[in-house]
Amino acid sequence: MHLYNLTLQRASGITHAVHGNFSGTRTQELVVSRGRSLELLRPDPNTGKVHTILTTDIFGIIRSLMSFRLTGGNKDYIVVGSDSGRITILEYNQAKNLFDRIHMETFGKSGCRRIVPGQYLAIDPKGRAVMIGAVEKQKLVYILNRDAAARLTISSPLEAHKSNTLVYHMVGVDVGFENPLFACLEIDYEEADSDPTGEAVHRTQQTLTFYELDLGLNHVVRKYHEPLEEHANFLISVPGGNDGPSGVLVCSENYITYKNLGDQPDIRCPIPRRRNDLDDPERGMIFICAATHKTRSMFFFLAQTEQGDIFKITLETDEDVVTEIKLKYFDTVPPATAMCVLKTGFLFVATEFGNHYLYQIAHLGDDDDEPEFSSAMPLEEGDTFFYAPRQLQNLLLVDELDSLSPIMACQIADLANEDTPQLYTVCGRGPRSSLRVLRHGLEVSEMAVSELPGNPTAVWTVRKRSEDQYDSYIIVSFVNATLVLSIGETVEEVTDSGFLGTTPTLACSQLGDDALVQIYPDGIRHIRADRRVNEWKAPGKKTIVRCAVNHRQVVIALTGGEIVYFEMDPTGQLNEYTERKEMKSDVICMGIGGVPAGEQRSRFLAVGLADNTVRIISLDPNDCLTMLGMQALPALAESLSIIEMGSQEGTENEARTLGALYLNIGLQNGVLLRTVLDSVTGDMSDTRTRYLGSRPVKLFRITMQGNEAVLAMSSRSWLSYYYQNRFHLTPLSYESLEYAAGFSSEQCPEGIVAISTNTLRILALEKLGAVFNQVSHPLEYTPRKFVIHQESGNLIVIETDHNAYTEETKRQRKMQMAEELREAAGEEEAEVAERMAEALLSEDLPDSVFGSPKAGPGMWASLIRIIAPIQGTTQHTIRLEQNEAAFSIALCKFANQSDPDQQFLLVGIAKDYQLSPRSVECGFINCYRVAADGTSLDLVHRTEVEDIPTSICSYNGRVLIGVGKLLRIYDLGKKKLLRKCENKHIPNLIVDIKARGQRVFVSDCQESMFIVRYKRQENQLIIFSDDTNQRWVTNSCLLDYDTVAIADKFGNIAVVRLGNDISDDVDEDPTGNKALWDRGLLNGASQKAEVVANFHVGETVNTLEKATLIPGGSESLVYTTLSGTVGVLVAFTSREDHELFQNLEMHMRSEHPPLCGRDHLSFRSYFFPVKNVIDGDLCEQFNMVDAGKQRSISEDLDKTPNELSKRLEDVRTRYAF
Repeated sequence: MHLYNLTLQRASGITHAVHGNFSGTRTQELVVSRGRSLELLRPDPNTGKVHTILTTDIFGIIRSLMSFRLTGGNKDYIVVGSDSGRITILEYNQAKNLFDRIHMETFGKSGCRRIVPGQYLAIDPKGRAVMIGAVEKQKLVYILNRDAAARLTISSPLEAHKSNTLVYHMVGVDVGFENPLFACLEIDYEEADSDPTGEAVHRTQQTLTFYELDLGLNHVVRKYHEPLEEHANFLISVPGGNDGPSGVLVCSENYITYKNLGDQPDIRCPIPRRRNDLDDPERGMIFICAATHKTRSMFFFLAQTEQGDIFKITLETDEDVVTEIKLKYFDTVPPATAMCVLKTGFLFVATEFGNHYLYQIAHLGDDDDEPEFSSAMPLEEGDTFFYAPRQLQNLLLVDELDSLSPIMACQIADLANEDTPQLYTVCGRGPRSSLRVLRHGLEVSEMAVSELPGNPTAVWTVRKRSEDQYDSYIIVSFVNATLVLSIGETVEEVTDSGFLGTTPTLACSQLGDDALVQIYPDGIRHIRADRRVNEWKAPGKKTIVRCAVNHRQVVIALTGGEIVYFEMDPTGQLNEYTERKEMKSDVICMGIGGVPAGEQRSRFLAVGLADNTVRIISLDPNDCLTMLGMQALPALAESLSIIEMGSQEGTENEARTLGALYLNIGLQNGVLLRTVLDSVTGDMSDTRTRYLGSRPVKLFRITMQGNEAVLAMSSRSWLSYYYQNRFHLTPLSYESLEYAAGFSSEQCPEGIVAISTNTLRILALEKLGAVFNQVSHPLEYTPRKFVIHQESGNLIVIETDHNAYTEETKRQRKMQMAEELREAAGEEEAEVAERMAEALLSEDLPDSVFGSPKAGPGMWASLIRIIAPIQGTTQHTIRLEQNEAAFSIALCKFANQSDPDQQFLLVGIAKDYQLSPRSVECGFINCYRVAADGTSLDLVHRTEVEDIPTSICSYNGRVLIGVGKLLRIYDLGKKKLLRKCENKHIPNLIVDIKARGQRVFVSDCQESMFIVRYKRQENQLIIFSDDTNQRWVTNSCLLDYDTVAIADKFGNIAVVRLGNDISDDVDEDPTGNKALWDRGLLNGASQKAEVVANFHVGETVNTLEKATLIPGGSESLVYTTLSGTVGVLVAFTSREDHELFQNLEMHMRSEHPPLCGRDHLSFRSYFFPVKNVIDGDLCEQFNMVDAGKQRSISEDLDKTPNELSKRLEDVRTRYAF
């Protein structure tokens, strides 16, 4: 078995985010790390929409990310610390739209090791030096400078190591242009490590250490260090030099402290707590991330607590000595891994889990009546301030970036009966969890829908003048009339446009600088800007049947196959070319390209004929209307479109890069062909084919992100466009349309106007590049698993949160706190206390925004929910008691029932579960009878067991349950489940059970897979085979009777197979003992399964499923990860394909090594050597390497670059999208 790995959707969780001006055009941009990939985001300063400009897979793990700018420079560089053992400096190349590697310096071994630097990065604010540190011991400083050609240079590393020292955080201290200074939070564990009594651990203090880089001596020294009173978790650098007092803010539990070198005394302020907080009172408050905003006149910090509350922190100074820290509650947003304040007035919040947000900072919070807390306010030691959280007041949400991270469970099914299956994923954490239905397609925003008086046949948009920014008219054609609508604040009918309204229109366009042209069956109408109209009438009894038009040329086909060509002269007159062209058969469709910039005309006309051919005809004056080429088609052509794709706008220094010319051919059998058209000779080559739907394909040219794109309409609408250096052909997640045109207005600069039956619709596509569009339905707690009730199409989800209260306990806790308030108050304060108690009881802050209260370890809340995924409605909810946690779920049928088709839902529940060390009071298996319509559950009984029921699997009319490390078979009894059989030889904890026939595949949390057979005669479960490798299994999927795919915690997927020589027939020893352990091998089963394939994905793989993703496609193994990645492993069907891609992968490894210096082969072999899996993500980067390398690689493989590119595309479209 040979497999090919493809990523369908990249990770959507963000681990790091930095902002700056990376393209050098004064545009504020963001670079985010998504674990294995780097992404450049550009928020539009006018609309606030975030556009993804570039995504690059680095085939490694990004551990740290910073941006810096050299003094006097106009653009920012990116420093990446990764698992490659190298420091990498990147620069964004706008002309090629990629990251260029400027420098890469090796300093250690690869991998995420505790003593190899890369975990922490700190930059001198003036861009003169960078410190890269490890979790333990090692710290290196690199000096950054310019050479004579103004190129960035990097020095050899200077060491600042200290053994037996752990680092928690590091920052560059702003000291202006003095010697660069770095501050580190460290702890020295030498004494604690050597003390056998364990008392020294409690005396160990964290220290704040300053390291100075002496630029004169080229040396790093430990300048100063002092012990800290509280344990700190991170540092914030304070602006210095001419901008502020310098120094650092130390964020620790319950306190924030300002520290600096010299005479500066420490300024310490408690972190305020929420008033009436239901959190465990012993739980401390910490800041988890911060952002700094600095202008020439002021600076402030935004720091966020664990609950998501943001505080604005300002410093009061007296002659550069800080006298006071002030904190003011700002707003509440979801807890973040990183926040960035942009100079354009936006706040970007990269959340820990769930969607990411871009807010506009509407107010700075200076003028509101929110109390301001200060370090100067008198407080007893241990006391703090209190504040009341509220809805957003200073921030305004402007955009949301969808994120699936973390995907907890996923199943693929077509519950909506759409032919194409949907992915049902439950994701998120706590009250921000959701069920998301993913469909392959682009999300469509409906801007306007209006009914028309009848069913239109076509629609176009035109501008009055070529320099106009927006369209002026929408022209709608009916069977016997034409309607002209003007575009402004509203869309209204116009009667004096010059268009002929009493006839249907075949095409219309803006012509020259300020004229319009209308083509109708009887002639051509040329409308000048001064309302003069020139008409050309069709000769004799002939009519115009087909036409093609651009801003300077008009081509028409008359009945009988005669082609007439018109071109505009310099005076604006439309002149007919002297000759006409007779075609040998009827013209079915025509297409002409747009006029290229700086040229007089488009050189080629494409004509589709009734003899199943497409002809290319020259429009060049030297050989006008001569045939240049022909392509035979498998069916009649329905429509043609010539467009230029792959071009990129130039910058001030770079010229505009030209794209290639493509002829798109829509056939009547629902197939789209894309052919490269040589822009000089008109030769056609490299045809790509894609089936779009059951109806004939109509093609329309529109504009997307300033470039031309093709909208193709069949039974479903598709968009073909060039984005981020590659072609995309993606369906629109919208009802079928009949005709469309590009649309541009002030409210919708890049939209589509389309017709569907008797309605006119204005649509916008904003999320280009997205593979899936999502419909999200909120959940209450973290979803763990779900099952699909096939008969009703409903999902049954178990949701469980640790450290949480149930609704009932939360209500009781509030009443208890209100009672305490009343009791604590004296007679004089009784009225105030009563008001406060009432406010506490009536307070209703949604947990999805403000977070749920933290109840403390060992507290659990859980529920079972039936949800209709298409409508998103909850049909039924069963809430479990406080500290009961549901962990497993399965639908089962029991053979001993009078109705063998009656379905039962079994839910495995743990009571009083403690995570570390793992302990549980007892477990329960709740058995529910499922209603026939799948909308309600009826409790039959609950069975008590001694451990956690971690996995449940239906098995031959009974049920297999993993209770802790015991594998058991149960049957349904009247008052509880009846235990029939048990196996005690699984070593640790059963996490997954799959069954097929008599075989049972049991996964252990540490010891990989055990294959078990049930012997009915002896009523025994016998382990007859196991895996030779230890794997920390998360999920498994049966591929066939002998083969199973296994995913583990460390990001590996393995395929394990039972060889032909392995027998599960264990009858030779009547007791079964010999087969079980007596003939054991390597302390395990007597027979070993062989590993067929190994592959390292790089993120924790949570789900595996064998499924078909496209109608008529082949089966693939679909996996999802905690970070939000959706990928597939597909099997090669021919040896030739496998050898080609194996060679391509080998060439790509050497010719195009990963950006951050990680060796691709060793990355994919992180824990186990990669075996029989080819990395399609690396192979697909072939389309992004420069043309010279493409030619060299393809020549070595005896192919052309186009052939390789086509093979890559074919593999993707055969299995997925």
